Amino acid sequence: MIKLNQLKPGDLVFVNDEGVIREGMVKAISGEEHQALIDNGIQEFWYNPEDITPIPLDETQLLKLGFEKEETEGGVKYKKDSFRLVTPEKGNFSHIDMWWREDRRTFHHQISVHELQNLFYEMTKVHLEKH
Repeated sequence: MIKLNQLKPGDLVFVNDEGVIREGMVKAISGEEHQALIDNGIQEFWYNPEDITPIPLDETQLLKLGFEKEETEGGVKYKKDSFRLVTPEKGNFSHIDMWWREDRRTFHHQISVHELQNLFYEMTKVHLEKH
């Protein structure tokens, strides 16, 4: 489950669509109804928070978001324009360093795709979308 105040339009999440887990994109949030309008690939539908789960960040998701991979001695670096994200080793997203210009951030836990999208926007003022 994701708290609705963590979501923004354009964020990618998993939704439970009557027992079928689908990847979807947030279109809108309704604080009054406490639901999120999500395009699940078939239709747009209002979902309750308990039907929305985060997509764990991994290499596959980064490549879908347009990042390029570069293996280095200190781990794996993922690049998108001048934005950088580094993991200590291939497949290990439990520690992440990311930076854009002077803004550097470190996470000692795995983050989700929607969190990366929101951090990317906060740091660069550019929306991070799937290609």
